[in-house]
Amino acid sequence: MKSTINDIKVISFPKIEESSGNLSFIEEGQHIPFKIERTYWIYDVPGGQVRGAHAFKKQQELIVALSGSFDVVVDDGVQKKIFSLTRSYYGLYLPPGLWREMENFSTNSLAVVLSSTKYSEEDYITDYQEFLNYRQ
Repeated sequence: MKSTINDIKVISFPKIEESSGNLSFIEEGQHIPFKIERTYWIYDVPGGQVRGAHAFKKQQELIVALSGSFDVVVDDGVQKKIFSLTRSYYGLYLPPGLWREMENFSTNSLAVVLSSTKYSEEDYITDYQEFLNYRQ
């Protein structure tokens, strides 16, 4: 069964508030449903640029806006939904098989992505028509 928009989850992380600043954390197995194999971050995105524009066959992800904000447009081949990430104490869980694009990056935004797999070029679907064919 292929993932759908309904399989996406916004996950809240613990937020410890103190007068000296706040602290949040993510624990594998506690807050996310996969083992973390890779972590990467996206930053210095020029205004108007779109990141992503691909799907994964196997990889699961958790995307967090550590600083600033951006939108994640997710498409399951039937419907699209926009998720605005604006706070560092929640993240967007994306199961495999969904097309994603990241856009509307604010100045100095920083996205961190926790991934269930190591990098594999074969796991990427970068052509939208190929993605639609894959979904069928």
